[in-house]
Amino acid sequence: MKKEYFTPILLILVSYGMYILYAPFWMSIIVASLLAISTHHIQMGFFQLTKSRFWASALSTLLLGILFFAPLGYFLVHLSVMLQNLDPAMMSTMETKLRSWLTHLPPALSQIEIKIEASLAEFDPTAFSQNIIAYASQIGSFAMSFLSGTIFTLIFYFIAHYYGRDIFEFFKRSAHFPQQESTLIIFEMRSAMSVVFYSILATAVFEGALFGIAIGYMGYNGLLFGIMYGFASLIPVVGGVIMWLPFALFELSLGHTENALFITLYTIIVISVIADTFVKPVIIKLINQRLIKPQEKINELIIFFAIIAGLGTFGFWGMIIGPAITVLFMTLMKITEAQSEEISH
Repeated sequence: MKKEYFTPILLILVSYGMYILYAPFWMSIIVASLLAISTHHIQMGFFQLTKSRFWASALSTLLLGILFFAPLGYFLVHLSVMLQNLDPAMMSTMETKLRSWLTHLPPALSQIEIKIEASLAEFDPTAFSQNIIAYASQIGSFAMSFLSGTIFTLIFYFIAHYYGRDIFEFFKRSAHFPQQESTLIIFEMRSAMSVVFYSILATAVFEGALFGIAIGYMGYNGLLFGIMYGFASLIPVVGGVIMWLPFALFELSLGHTENALFITLYTIIVISVIADTFVKPVIIKLINQRLIKPQEKINELIIFFAIIAGLGTFGFWGMIIGPAITVLFMTLMKITEAQSEEISH
């Protein structure tokens, strides 16, 4: 074996060993790195305040845990407990009330009535409750797994902030990556991921708070269901429906027609139309103006489809990974185009 081949071959073998060694943590490492890129502006703000990279990284990690992971952990644990305590008799009462409600539907909705009655004919309240309890156990196991994964994500997030610049510079030198191209990649990634992350966070908090206030007014746990709606709102098109429709049907089954009408109209008009259609774009625009310069503007339609594709492929964290892959691809295409133009000239 030639001497100059020894080190590259050894590097490939050790790299494979590193991949196997850290295989259980790659998702946490990738998500933490992307979140660190997304929240670079927060890190810089804390650094200017503390003049310490360690404390800036620690405060950024604490803030992420409070704003993002703590609500999600609260939601998963609370939902598991709530489902485990579900009363089977309540499901039978809901079925009876719903059948009674169907008899008062206008003739124009007869086709809907037929479909609902067919579904009710196959509905077994006892079996449904047993399945819910089984799902609750699965959710509880997932909650514990998620919380343990969260700890690793926060640790890697801190490392990415504290050592991120040194790690990036090391790999750039080792791979002999050109300064201009590497600067463009990190610049584009930081810009796009900041818009995605802050837009997602602002949307979830804003719409979740609106729903939580309404549900709390009706006597439910406003914090829990506000968090649930916030995360559900991240699902395009049907996100809000999967939250307000069960509440409307449940209130109808209890004979509370006014409450069912209120939550339906409130969610559709106030949240879906006013907040989502008119207020959310203003919030995103303010985020862009505060964080992103005009020449860095990203096509919102591309980011929208990247989020949808990411959710479908990678699950929950796909809303971060999808846009990251898309932006990286577009940036590499820009670099390739620029290099081709230089060669042609």
